[in-house]
Amino acid sequence: MNPSQPTSPGRRGARTNTILAGLGITFAGLAVLFVADLWGRVPAKPAIPLVDVKFLETTPWRRSYADMIKAKEDMSDFDCYACHEKNKPPPIRYDANHKIIIPKEHANIELGHGSHDRNNLCYNCHNEANLLTLQVRDGRELKFDNSTPLCGSCHGPTYRDWEAGAHGRISGHWDTKIGPAQRLACVNCHNPHAPQIPTRPPAPGPHSLHDAAATAVTSPAAANVKPTH
Repeated sequence: MNPSQPTSPGRRGARTNTILAGLGITFAGLAVLFVADLWGRVPAKPAIPLVDVKFLETTPWRRSYADMIKAKEDMSDFDCYACHEKNKPPPIRYDANHKIIIPKEHANIELGHGSHDRNNLCYNCHNEANLLTLQVRDGRELKFDNSTPLCGSCHGPTYRDWEAGAHGRISGHWDTKIGPAQRLACVNCHNPHAPQIPTRPPAPGPHSLHDAAATAVTSPAAANVKPTH
């Protein structure tokens, strides 16, 4: 056929009908596939496990002297002069290896403050002139319910981290204009006589909403492809 000659209306109509019929069959096939779900279902994502409630626990490990006073508990066990004589510091005895001998009256105390028994002298913290107070090397006397500055006198970097909120745990409000913030004392976590605490597992990180397997396949590291800059 000569391209310059116009196509007859009959041929144009037949071609249009053929195209429309093909499109109809295609869409019908797609509709069947969609209804029958022959492409397969997208696998359901596994349920995101809840965080263990132990990571949400805000109760301190230990109760401090201040906590006991606030709860109005019996504090007679802390009356040193019920047994000791005033103005007469109790003597400290050591064994042949220069390890402090804990008196039977204080057998519940586990002394392990510092490595290599470098802090095995009670009067490094307790005030021998007044057993009801603590003493700092600079001469300050502190009550038992204010022991944190005593800890900070030796553990300066940790104390500064504690003041900034990086060490220890703060609960309540970060914005004190909204509400109060509660900062735990050192002794709420550390036994002052044996301050080392067991290692705690870290809380889980944020759960990824992406398929880990797919992410691994498409990542440059998995594909051994060096990213370009």
